Amino acid sequence: MRIIILLILILSSCFAYEEGAPSSPYIMILGTVQDGGYPQAGCKKSCCKKAFENKEQSKKISSLAIIDPISKEQWIIDATPDFRIQLHELQKQTNINNLSGIFLTHAHIGHYLGLAQLGREVMGNKKTNVFCLQRMLDFLSDNGPWDQLVKLNNIILQEIYDEQKVLLNQRISITPFLVPHRDEYSETVGYKIATKNKKLIYIPDIDKWDRWDKDIVNLIKNVDYAFLDGTFYKEGELNRDMSMIPHPFVKESMGLFNQLSNDNKKKIFFTHLNHTNPLLIKGSKEQVEVLNNGYNFATDRLIIEL
Repeated sequence: MRIIILLILILSSCFAYEEGAPSSPYIMILGTVQDGGYPQAGCKKSCCKKAFENKEQSKKISSLAIIDPISKEQWIIDATPDFRIQLHELQKQTNINNLSGIFLTHAHIGHYLGLAQLGREVMGNKKTNVFCLQRMLDFLSDNGPWDQLVKLNNIILQEIYDEQKVLLNQRISITPFLVPHRDEYSETVGYKIATKNKKLIYIPDIDKWDRWDKDIVNLIKNVDYAFLDGTFYKEGELNRDMSMIPHPFVKESMGLFNQLSNDNKKKIFFTHLNHTNPLLIKGSKEQVEVLNNGYNFATDRLIIEL
């Protein structure tokens, strides 16, 4: 009976989109998978085979939107390769056509390639605000084709700073914070989104928790929701040395977070799932294990009020 109830909860989370938008600020999950998407190019394994054969099983790359229905403003964190679909779904949900800005986490392909959609070959946007830290700003300014977006004023780069709050409006703020990750082209950040009522952290990419100079356990205790890197479920998921891509495994994270109370555990949503991650498979024993242990995993179109 317990498993049946959990599976009902898994299925019901997919209907948040249909239930109507809140009247106060909220976030909407636009995607939940790693940079390569799901199914992933070149994958012939069973993890992707069914998703190639049935497009309804495909999932979009990790991103979320911040929406203020009062001011009719909305922002997106990360411009993914699925940006065109995600923007369409966002505008359909909110009935807000403008995009007030894009916040970038880092310069890995799943997090900024969608900026190309703003250029003259596609949308030809004018002066879309793109918020990022210095190395990311320099990367976009100094390398094509991104520098063309800057030169043609398709985007306006807005520099933000580690641990410095950005006021989106009188109701919502967002604060970037540096996290350790493979920083070949830019730094990597997570974000804290806050209103007077709620706080949420979003960390789609990070190296092992013990490589960070912050205590993730204490951070979780001090927010209302935590969307955290769940790229891989456990060791051995890939046929290569996984120490070279040192994301925290979901199994490791659950072990670390088991010291938390049940109320704190239920704040946690694993996201940025690799195509090999069994959390992508509806009803899998891994999904049940995560839910049985008091945690959650992000789903497309999930809405959370702030």
